[in-house]
Amino acid sequence: MARQHARTLWYDRPKYVFMEFCVEDSTDVHVLIEDHRIVFSCKNPDGVEFYNEIEFYAKVNCKDSQDKRSGRSITCFVRKWKEKVAWPRLTKEDIKPVWLSVDFDNWRDWEGEEEVELAQVEHYAELLKKVSTKGPPPAMDDLDDDSDSADATST
Repeated sequence: MARQHARTLWYDRPKYVFMEFCVEDSTDVHVLIEDHRIVFSCKNPDGVEFYNEIEFYAKVNCKDSQDKRSGRSITCFVRKWKEKVAWPRLTKEDIKPVWLSVDFDNWRDWEGEEEVELAQVEHYAELLKKVSTKGPPPAMDDLDDDSDSADATST
């Protein structure tokens, strides 16, 4: 029986690239993560053999990468060699294989997140400072004069 590619989802984070090889109830799972590529193979309950080999967009730290198997898929956490550098694609080649897709459920545009969060914290701190700064109490001398409110309602 011929081998076929496993459907693969991926998404990018500042320190890791995540890949999910979607094969339910897989057996004979083999994952080899090297500095520039990943090789994945397994079988499904029907005996169909799956094989994926991906040359990475950039170098990874294979010693700090790992994989986890569940009943529905095999997820790989691949540590980037250069952190906080966005990968525009998973593969070295600018050609997207038909079996490879972006995992939009987990995708997040993380570039510049730190600056946005810092700006929000500074804005919040500024608001708290304005609220907590105690100035003189507001003048309430107009509350004693009932004639102003009577004039306003009659006009």
